This record gives sequence, structure tokens and C-alpha cells, in this order.
Amino acid sequence: MSFAIRPATPGDIPAITRIYAHAVRHGTASFELEVPDEAEMAQRMQALGAGRFPYIAAEADGHLLGYAYAGPYRTRPAYRFAVEDSIYIAPDAQRRGVGRRLLDDLISRCEARGFRQMIAVIGDSANVASIELHRAAGFYPIGTFDNCGFKFGRWLDSVLMQRALGEGAATLPNDEL
Repeated sequence: MSFAIRPATPGDIPAITRIYAHAVRHGTASFELEVPDEAEMAQRMQALGAGRFPYIAAEADGHLLGYAYAGPYRTRPAYRFAVEDSIYIAPDAQRRGVGRRLLDDLISRCEARGFRQMIAVIGDSANVASIELHRAAGFYPIGTFDNCGFKFGRWLDSVLMQRALGEGAATLPNDEL
């Protein structure tokens, strides 16, 4: 499948909202219970852009296949070199390499911006596809929060995975973040 990875734009918000709505309504990757509207999704995109975090999209023939972004892992200043990744793929584009290309590109963009660690917070330990995607991209498991979410009438775990970005913790960071 041929597609391009590019920075996401405000013009992508309708497609991003549709992709995310499907994930909220039918999946456990997100623990949200109500679908945010386009205005909320646009505000979230703007907030990440203001924080120097990458937000990217995969596109083929004018059709958005998926999107990914990095955001702060935590908001306290000591965490400023760690990011959390998020990846959502349109249902008709899943299992076609879109997630891997988005994740690889996101990792590169985060490294270029001086971030040193990436954390994946994967909703539901049964989300094997996301766990394996992250493992293939160099993430390793760091723990599981058992039964910390409740959605679709059942308890859900959160699986945490991590990988170093660039030099990771081998050197002191450039403190420009």
C-alpha cells in the first residue's frame, strides 16, 4: 500500500474525529466513553502543536488512513523529556503497515526535537496488535495497571511500554525543552 506521512493540519480534523470516534465507540485503545466533537479535537491538536509535539497523518489519494501524535507523558517539569505516543488507524486501513510507518516517523520526529523517552499507554492487555506494534518498534514492557478502566461492561488493563529516543538516558539532555 502506497501512502504518505505528513504533518496533520486543521483541515484533517473531520477525518481525525471520524477515526477517533470509531475507536471510542468500538475499541478499548481509548478509555474515553463519549466521542469528542470536532471543536474539541481541533483544540487538542492546537494544544499539542503549541507544545512542540509532533502530530502526523498518513494519507493516500486524499484519504486519511490514520494519525499519530506525541504528547507530554506527565505535565510536571521533570517529565519534559518523556512523551506518550498515540496512534489511531481508520478501520479500512488496519493491518496494512500504516501504524508502523506512523510510529517510526513519530519516533524520528520526537528524537529530532530532543525528547529522550517514549511511553506507550496501551488500553487493554487484550490489544495484542498495539502491543506487538510497539514491541516491533523497540518498546519493552514496563508494567501493567490491572483492571484500572471500565468500558463495554468489563474491566480493562493499561499496558505500559517504553523505548529510549536518541541517546536516551546515556547523556544529559539539552535543556531547551
